[in-house]
Amino acid sequence: MGILDVQNLSVSYDGKTILSDFNFSVSKGEKILIRGKSGIGKSTLFRMIMGFGKYNSGEIFFDGVPIDVINIWDIRKKVTYVSQDTDIAEGKVADLIEEIFSFRANTDKPGKDDMEKTLSELSLSPDILGKDYMKLSGGEKQRVILVLALLSGKDIFLLDEVTAELDAGLKQKVVDMFFDNPHWTVLAISHDREWESKAMKVIDFSAGVN
Repeated sequence: MGILDVQNLSVSYDGKTILSDFNFSVSKGEKILIRGKSGIGKSTLFRMIMGFGKYNSGEIFFDGVPIDVINIWDIRKKVTYVSQDTDIAEGKVADLIEEIFSFRANTDKPGKDDMEKTLSELSLSPDILGKDYMKLSGGEKQRVILVLALLSGKDIFLLDEVTAELDAGLKQKVVDMFFDNPHWTVLAISHDREWESKAMKVIDFSAGVN
């Protein structure tokens, strides 16, 4: 088994089948691009892995152990999930960062030097820490969330359209940051071509995944 295995997973909402007998395996260190049209089950897969929903049948294994309500918090301490939603909080960026790293699943709070270095790598000034998060542009919000992900201290990432609001140069920089680290396992949902050039494997949901 890999670091993450999905076996015969079926999910439906309001009578509509989202995933049917889906099978999927990820080895440690793999960099995987997931693509396909909207509503086909890509984001649902990530939410099921993180325990944010119920599935009809099947099992999800993390490092060979079935994920359940008892061990899901242990999984969340090892996996960073970044969703498409960037409107995650109100208040100053610094307060948002403080809140995120107070969560039970986030135990490694970054130091000031690491924070400023990562902000700079994503073309953000330290001044952004004092700004109102909800007044930032879509691209700035996305980069702040990426900073949080990069500083999470975890080595498994589920990234859902995390470069959609960025320009081409920043898209490539983000891809390089996640895909060039040999110790990280990365699953990225994206329509941006920058991810495809470095992905070890591409899974197209539109082509059928059962």
